Amino acid sequence: MMAKEYNVPTMMTINEVSERTGVAPYRIRQLYLDGKIVGFRAGKKILINLERFCEFLNSNTESCL
Repeated sequence: MMAKEYNVPTMMTINEVSERTGVAPYRIRQLYLDGKIVGFRAGKKILINLERFCEFLNSNTESCL
């Protein structure tokens, strides 16, 4: 029997996403708080779904990474 494969999203902290995309941390945090991007709280940290964030950026601008 074959094991099921799962597509696990890349979750990163706000600072990691900021370093990767060049978007300011405060802007990423505000987008999360406004419900415009996908993420969740893990203790005190907010983890952002990088793929979904890039989709959001690409739907509003020309480049992501």
